Amino acid sequence: MKKFFIILLFFTRCSPQVQPPDPESLKPSWLKTSPYQDGYYTGIGHSIKSGSNNYVQAAKKSALDDLVSEIKVNISSTSILNQIEVDRKLSEQYEQIIQTTAADEIEEFELVDAWEDATNYWVYYRLSIARYRQIKEEQKRNATVLASDYLQKGKDAEKIGERLQAMSFYFQALRSIEKYLGEPIPITLDGKEVLLGNEIYASLQMLLNKIEVQLNPDEIFVNRRVNQTNQTVIATSVYSDLSKAASYLPLYASFEKGAGELFPTYKTNERGESKILINKIGSKDLEQSIVVKVDIDALSGSGTSPIYTLVTKTLTLPSANVMLKVQRPLVYMTAEERSFGQTKSTYQLTNRLKNLLANNGFEFTESRGSADLWFDVKSDAEKGSITGSIYVTYLTSVIKVLAVKEGKEIYATTLDRVKGYGLDYDKSSVDAYNKAIEALENEKINELLDTVLQ
Repeated sequence: MKKFFIILLFFTRCSPQVQPPDPESLKPSWLKTSPYQDGYYTGIGHSIKSGSNNYVQAAKKSALDDLVSEIKVNISSTSILNQIEVDRKLSEQYEQIIQTTAADEIEEFELVDAWEDATNYWVYYRLSIARYRQIKEEQKRNATVLASDYLQKGKDAEKIGERLQAMSFYFQALRSIEKYLGEPIPITLDGKEVLLGNEIYASLQMLLNKIEVQLNPDEIFVNRRVNQTNQTVIATSVYSDLSKAASYLPLYASFEKGAGELFPTYKTNERGESKILINKIGSKDLEQSIVVKVDIDALSGSGTSPIYTLVTKTLTLPSANVMLKVQRPLVYMTAEERSFGQTKSTYQLTNRLKNLLANNGFEFTESRGSADLWFDVKSDAEKGSITGSIYVTYLTSVIKVLAVKEGKEIYATTLDRVKGYGLDYDKSSVDAYNKAIEALENEKINELLDTVLQ
């Protein structure tokens, strides 16, 4: 028996060891070297199996993005994109948008293979180059027919004087071929051969160039308290070649310099007029400006794509500016600050409030009659308990604001029983006032400004 075990041990030691397979050797060839198939775009996608993700879908998206990266976007020198850009930025943005959206629109791709291990998943997709080009050419033909029809409708509307309708048709034509704006698309229009994208864009710009926007007045003095401003701004739009009102034209208003709140969108009436509504001046700048221009988004319609928006933003829009000479609100201030019934030598809260107002564009006057606003501050600290060596003080402060010309209170707030601590009552009173200042800065000042500047 002993001899048997010795023999068995001998054969065991002499037997070849079985090595586990190399993980890399198990991978398919298309993971080891980038696959190439003549006549196909190819893409490899990868996803990690995290247990919480749809790794199959994630790998598929990754593969299609990889596949699409092989499809190059060429911008022709005769295309509208090349004609309207002043540098390469427009073309680069266009190419980026096309690449980004292409993976979601691609058709008739096929799964070649998939492989996975315990933590990873890979897929291999391909797309026939010939079939891809065939599909794209068919889509371009359909888009060309649709855009040509809209272009013709726009020309017809323009001939009978329906300019807004004409522009609407031109925008629809532009939207129809937005994916092919980098290519020259020749068509025959009124017996002449033209490039479709170029003709649409030129037709739009030509009509826009015939619109003139005027503002009356073009300069106004405005108080930061807008409701104290009596002047209004009237926007008037005309067709300069016809000396005729541009009725029902959409306009857009915004601050070009400075900041504030104003109603942004308008439509002119039958006389081509619209009143511009300024709600609030938010900037402390003494000179600000508002621009009013043709509302391109309203003219072109909703549901615009990134490509369409990119191109329409290059159109030169009729516009006009109004200069705002901003007058700072004049403040008359009264105050009474006490500690335990005694008038304080230094008005901590009032001085801080005055500083905050000055930093936000207010000026001060000693004449109540000439002021826009009257600020009144009343504060008093009362003694609280004593615990060991700690003294407690409670401060109550009331701030009121009156509109002088209207003769009415427009704002009031109370900092109620703000607690201060110190080694004696005087120190705890100072602490209470400091905490009231913090509450004013952090909790009250924005509310106060929003109210008094209405």
